[in-house]
Amino acid sequence: MASNMTRSDRETWTPTREEYTQLWKESRLSIPPLIRIPAAAITAFSVGMTLGLAHGSKMAGLRFRAEHAHRLPTTTTGWYLYHKSKNYHLAYGGLKEGLKVGARLSVLSTAIFCAENLFDVYRGTKDVFSTVMASLAVAGGFSFWNRFSAAETARTARKGLVFGLAYGAIQDVVSLAKGRPVGYVDFIRRRIGKSTQLQENTT
Repeated sequence: MASNMTRSDRETWTPTREEYTQLWKESRLSIPPLIRIPAAAITAFSVGMTLGLAHGSKMAGLRFRAEHAHRLPTTTTGWYLYHKSKNYHLAYGGLKEGLKVGARLSVLSTAIFCAENLFDVYRGTKDVFSTVMASLAVAGGFSFWNRFSAAETARTARKGLVFGLAYGAIQDVVSLAKGRPVGYVDFIRRRIGKSTQLQENTT
């Protein structure tokens, strides 16, 4: 009986093909949140890993050179071991920094995309304002977690605002191009329609 109820519930909640297509059509960038958020996290981690790997290996190389500048090898074997040790430090430093930067960007992007989706659901519309609020909320949380000063907090919030406006505007342009409703655009259209109708009635 339990298996029959489980099967019945599963059949009840299985979306139809039309609902599935509609979900993709109405989602931001035509990608549902359950796919968009993990994809953003993976992309952010890949970018952070690449940047961190390059920066970390460079800094590790400079650090290794500075630490061994006063005792450079004088034999062929010594130079071989020197470069072997240097390559190890480069790889270790790059990997360590890459993982750290990748994880940080992945967490931040996941937080922004999740907050954006929550604001979309709460407001009942998808537009730049949800993206801006999500970016500012995550920027505030990031500043609080790292105990930034007032100046650093303001700088982080400004960066979050710029990112939210830019990324949100891009998503709105894509939505309009694909015929999806955008909250403030629909509001402006309604206001213009009402004013036009009033002018026609008065004339």
